[in-house]
Amino acid sequence: MKALVKDFSLSAAVAGLIATIISYAGPLVIVFQAAESAGMSHAVLSSWVWAISIGSAVLGIGLSLRYRVPVIIAWSAPGSALLVSLLPEVSLNEAVGAYIVASVIIFIVGVTGAFDRIISKLPAAIAAGMLAGILFRFGTGLFVSLESRPVLVLAMFVTYLMGKRLMPRYAVMAVLVVGCLIALVSGDLRQDALVIGLAVPVWITPEFSLSAVLNIALPLVMVALTGQFVPGIAVMRASGYATPASPIISSSAVGSLLLAPFGCHGLTLAAITAAICTGPEAHPDPKRRYVAGVVGGLTYLVLGLFGATLVSLFTAFPAELIAALAGLALFAAIAGALTGAMAVPSDREAALITFLVTASGMSFLGLSAAFWGLIFGVAAHLLLSLRRPAPDQHVAEQEPAR
Repeated sequence: MKALVKDFSLSAAVAGLIATIISYAGPLVIVFQAAESAGMSHAVLSSWVWAISIGSAVLGIGLSLRYRVPVIIAWSAPGSALLVSLLPEVSLNEAVGAYIVASVIIFIVGVTGAFDRIISKLPAAIAAGMLAGILFRFGTGLFVSLESRPVLVLAMFVTYLMGKRLMPRYAVMAVLVVGCLIALVSGDLRQDALVIGLAVPVWITPEFSLSAVLNIALPLVMVALTGQFVPGIAVMRASGYATPASPIISSSAVGSLLLAPFGCHGLTLAAITAAICTGPEAHPDPKRRYVAGVVGGLTYLVLGLFGATLVSLFTAFPAELIAALAGLALFAAIAGALTGAMAVPSDREAALITFLVTASGMSFLGLSAAFWGLIFGVAAHLLLSLRRPAPDQHVAEQEPAR
């Protein structure tokens, strides 16, 4: 605790706070869509929100303190998207059984160390290109939101530039304050939508069926590993953190397993929001950025307990404010990823291909753009780096023996 107090900084705390806010702003909406498609009751939905929030909080705080790195845990957003179409086909009890099976599989992948071996062989430029592609839409989203709320977004943008010039470490915090004030003054903050309410966990007895395992568990494993853990570890590696992936993956799987009966569909390593906490904007000293992971976890804890309040809060804020905040907060991460992608001349084309495929947002065979960006990038790297035989050696081979 003394070390945490000593290493505490306002910039790191704000980074953790913003990362958590952004985590709820978009992915939580997908959770509500999945619940609505399955005809889920408000009590079960509240339990689902509670489970993924508390799990993210405990794991984020514990892992950040254990490894002294900013570990941001979140629920699987691609997994939530999958459930929109999959949940109506099975019972809620069978879905929980599938969550448990998926957690066990991911735990095995984590403890065997297979994931670490794969990541260690991934070229840094390709990992950076994938990260840049993931973050790309958040950067462009800032300017897209300018169309509908120009005053709000322009004020936040100007505040960011002035903040970077005058007080770089607190530029994002200034953007958050200015955005909230403008939304409040202009009447864009719907105060009538705010309510106070606690989330209550609901036990759901798991049932196991082959169809649920094939249709839910296996897809959840694929999207968690390829769409969350791969880019999440890439974010940490790009920021210079060599923390092994195995304990993070296995811990996340254990947390998912324990919380599955309360509706948790899977806890994973965050990627997009983690970039806010792992870069120099959180703190110039990489050893003190873990504070962002702890503060982010505490924010998860508070927001998870007040489930109904959480839902109303993000309903009250304009969507453009969240989009602008996310884009501006990730500027430094996008710049760093692009720099890393282009840093090695021999890997530039492969990194560019990775970036373009990932940024496209394409989906093929049910797998995410991040996965395909990685596949195309590695394939390009292997093909372009194949050594050709030396000309004199080739000639010697063709020349008949005398």
